[in-house]
Amino acid sequence: MSRPSTEAEYLASLTPASARFSRRTLLRGALGSGAAIAGVSSLAACGSSNSSSGTGGTASATGTVTLGSNQSDQVPKDALAKVVSDFQAENSGLTVNINTVDHNTFQNNINTYLQGNPDDVFTWFAGYRMRFFASKGLAGDISDVWKNLNGMTDALKKSSTGDDGKQYFIPSTYYPWAVHYRKSVWDKYGYTVPTTMSEFTALCDQMKKDGLTPIAFADKDGWPAMGTFDIINMRVNGYDFHISLMAGKEDWTGSKVKSVFDTWTSLAKYQQADSLGRTWQESAQSLQQGKAGMYYLGTFVAQQFTAAEQQDLKFFNFPEIDSSVGAGAIDAPIDGYMLAAKPKNEAGAKKLLLYLGGPKAQLVAVTADTSVVATNSQVDTSAYTALQKAEVDFVGKATSIAQFLDRDTRPDFASTVITPALQSYIKNPADISTILTQIEDQKKALFS
Repeated sequence: MSRPSTEAEYLASLTPASARFSRRTLLRGALGSGAAIAGVSSLAACGSSNSSSGTGGTASATGTVTLGSNQSDQVPKDALAKVVSDFQAENSGLTVNINTVDHNTFQNNINTYLQGNPDDVFTWFAGYRMRFFASKGLAGDISDVWKNLNGMTDALKKSSTGDDGKQYFIPSTYYPWAVHYRKSVWDKYGYTVPTTMSEFTALCDQMKKDGLTPIAFADKDGWPAMGTFDIINMRVNGYDFHISLMAGKEDWTGSKVKSVFDTWTSLAKYQQADSLGRTWQESAQSLQQGKAGMYYLGTFVAQQFTAAEQQDLKFFNFPEIDSSVGAGAIDAPIDGYMLAAKPKNEAGAKKLLLYLGGPKAQLVAVTADTSVVATNSQVDTSAYTALQKAEVDFVGKATSIAQFLDRDTRPDFASTVITPALQSYIKNPADISTILTQIEDQKKALFS
């Protein structure tokens, strides 16, 4: 399946030139069951009898719109609530009911949710995962919304387009993955930012001597380790190989993938122990408390810091491993919204989607959650925090951008194959040859 846009185009066009200094989740959709399904089913409990259709949110719209949300962490949850409140204030005939479900539960059962009785609008992600559900007829065509949507670049439009050339996604925010640290802690010990792997491991050794856990690490939820795999693979083998591997075109038992795990194993002694019993929030708190020296994660790590503490939060690019490959590739996922295939209130839903893609809504979102950056070029960035400005600058300097492992490959492959495989590796790195053979066998069955 082709990429939605050239990454250089996406990089250059996310933010207007004048503002360029001034983007998690796991899908186990095919196997959701039991109590978890019951939780996701509750997302659709507030349907509306208004079934009128609309054109890009420009037609008359009244009644109730339901919005299924995975924004269960308090900061993004509050941000979305504020956006919806403002939307309702401007559209007196419309009511929006937000049905929030635990982030991982939402992802784990998305397939069942979309095939059942989904909400009119639901939170989701750009990339392969958007195109996958669109191709299965589980998402609604919003090409008419895009005709009335200003401030979105051609690259973002491509990232929102399905295999049939129609649009199915409204981009809202993005965030990069990087190595985070507290400036005050680094100043205390005199640490400097490493740019090569030898410098990085030397820094880790020094942090251990200083009584710090060098690298905070958690994988209880199954998806954070994907980010570690992504970045090491892109540093060892390059962006093109990584995307080809995600597309099922490369051999998981080959020397290139084995080299990724060799590198990871050499770094594992620096990572926080017992990671399978710890959430990303708990690891973020170890960084926040000055117990860990670094944390490779998305900038949403800032959600675990107070506004004042965020002034002390910095990040840097994961260091170069092979000079012939460089360090230009990063993960920077785009989050946003989609329309159900058969919404109960189509006119209202499309009006909401148009608003969610606009500068007013996105400014509210990125002001309430300063760990992310807006996708709409018309958003006033003058009030961006230092962290947000650093994100824009960081993404702007990248040469290639991946969406994240579970967004760049088949949902079933990510959830039923890669998640347990990476957790098995974390438990017992010595079993990696067997684990890679199992991945390759299952890959052939799924991608055939």
